[in-house]
Amino acid sequence: MPHSNPRLVSFAAVFEQRVSRRGFVAAAGGTAAIAALGLGAAVPAAQGAARRAGDASDLPRLSPSREDALLLAAGHRYDLVARWGDALWSREPSLTAAGIREGALLAPAAAALQARRFGNNCDAIAYFPLDGRSSRRGLLCVNHEYVRPELVLPGLSSKGRRQALKAMIEANAGLVSTLQAAHGVSVLQVERSARGRWRFVPGAPATRRITANTPCDISGPARGAALLQTAADPAGIRALGTFANCAGGKTPWGTYLTAEENVDDYFGGATSWAAATDDAATVEAHRRFPLFEASVYGWDHSDPRFDLRRNPREPLRCGWIVEIDPRDPQSTPRKRTALGRFSHEGANTILARDGRVAAYMGDDDKFEYVYKFVTRDRFDPRTPDANRDLLDHGTLYVARFDADGGGAWLPLVPDENGPLNSAAGFHDQAEVVIKCRAAADRLGATPMDRPEDVEPSPVTGRVYIACTKNDSRERGSRRGMVSGREIDRGADAANPRLLNEFGHVIELTEDGDDAAATRFRWSVFLLAGDPSVQGSRFLTRTEELLPGRLERGDTYYAGFTDPSRVSPIACPDNLGFDPEGRLWIVSDADSALLGNNGCFVVPTSGPDRGLLRQIASGPVGCEICGCEFTPDGRTLFLSIQHPGEGGSVEAPISHWPDGGDLPPRSAIVAITRDDGREL
Repeated sequence: MPHSNPRLVSFAAVFEQRVSRRGFVAAAGGTAAIAALGLGAAVPAAQGAARRAGDASDLPRLSPSREDALLLAAGHRYDLVARWGDALWSREPSLTAAGIREGALLAPAAAALQARRFGNNCDAIAYFPLDGRSSRRGLLCVNHEYVRPELVLPGLSSKGRRQALKAMIEANAGLVSTLQAAHGVSVLQVERSARGRWRFVPGAPATRRITANTPCDISGPARGAALLQTAADPAGIRALGTFANCAGGKTPWGTYLTAEENVDDYFGGATSWAAATDDAATVEAHRRFPLFEASVYGWDHSDPRFDLRRNPREPLRCGWIVEIDPRDPQSTPRKRTALGRFSHEGANTILARDGRVAAYMGDDDKFEYVYKFVTRDRFDPRTPDANRDLLDHGTLYVARFDADGGGAWLPLVPDENGPLNSAAGFHDQAEVVIKCRAAADRLGATPMDRPEDVEPSPVTGRVYIACTKNDSRERGSRRGMVSGREIDRGADAANPRLLNEFGHVIELTEDGDDAAATRFRWSVFLLAGDPSVQGSRFLTRTEELLPGRLERGDTYYAGFTDPSRVSPIACPDNLGFDPEGRLWIVSDADSALLGNNGCFVVPTSGPDRGLLRQIASGPVGCEICGCEFTPDGRTLFLSIQHPGEGGSVEAPISHWPDGGDLPPRSAIVAITRDDGREL
């Protein structure tokens, strides 16, 4: 990582987006400390934003759609910034939609070309200003979650895909390398022209591609642990690549955090390996992160790293938060193991009152948990070197949501006098973070309805948790096996709805408004669905959100009382905040529920608290991700992921963004208002 002054300059913009102003003022000694950083206007701006955050009277509203287009509410427009396959360096060829249809990914040079092109299925976006706090010129970090084979390889369809993909991989020696090169992270420079249009700058100095084969350092308590040692890396200190990257986050010192999520989909041979091995320690380490005999993506057919029969500990080197310096293309990504191993959905940071950093995270699986990591040391805005390894030392917590609206952060720390003792398999912190889910089980954490993005408000410090959905909540108390342990699958106070196909959002307030607190209060902020459906109940009081008594169609919008004014929403996924403190939500739902996925905005305070408005509707089959603002709040970056899901290259159901009869491609877009004002 570089240790130059631009890190200090960029802090102002990160401060605007991610940091609790009240917490920072307390930690830094008041407004004088802020003025010393050139942030003298931050406090009054925050107060003004807090007042405006409750006003939704001028927000436009878009109706749900099934049209194959990116539709925006009146007064908005978008620029297509980058598509899968765009060359990131000048004078190099880009992949085209026509080339996809003709089998370009099967060409001998495809892997090398893809490693220098924008990746597939873009997800989390982070904007890092250049030239101080610029909202017109900056770096974008974008991760690339996965590649859906039938959308990129002619001859495949969803029916019988695994066998057909295996045959295609065996017939094309370089195909897996090409698919691996489409994963990871892209770093690109973007700028807004004098006419207000956004584009990326090919070949800018910070331009970079990180793929599933890029060397990454393993840092933190699991570095060198026996469970992370392999024949290729007997020291257990360096892993190859990052993949299955879902949501992400930023640090106050200006680095990007990308979250490794569904890494279990990439490994094969699990059943046959487990039946033949006597390595009980590794079997136990996999118990709560179950693996498959047949992988989803087939990489194990040509890359032994993904075959458990050859490398049974390789999956344990995946499923972490990875930190990347966007300004130094020569820096090595670091897997920060102190933040635990699970299906990570983001890592969003905020400062505690004493200047330490808290990172909030969700584990995106049914009946999994919400986590928080608090650094041991304080953030130092004046000395960049002091922040270099803040995420390697601290305390990892898991959340317990109590029925009375209280809750506790339970420390995931080995203790011979507690449940995380050596007899239970937790000899040290390395084993705790590697077997994080199992450790959380023993502490009595609350299983949630797929907790995805967890985002603290930069204005209020309140924390919002998107629980996307869980259609496995059962009526009454029903114990059963889920992901390697037995739990109660009935509804509870924090997950109150049976057959929760639409999902919900939780609002959490830390004790003393301090991100380092170990107690909190919580309530349901949004019970998603469609209030206009006949026979459903539009609830307006928290007392009505009784666990087990809420049916599929019941909705609740933070106490808002007029169902005719709110937009319907299904399956909240990624979250974001604009500078005014309004919550932005993007969705990942089956189109059969409400139509295509969308982007929504809702005030979290004031008279319009809960007045949710749809601002964008995506093309057919897509999920919308990202949700990142420039510091001035005038541009919103979104990822349009897997448009056309449900179709194939030869039988596409979407043609976005290239149009005609061409197959679809994922892309990032920049949304602005026609009049140039804040969104």
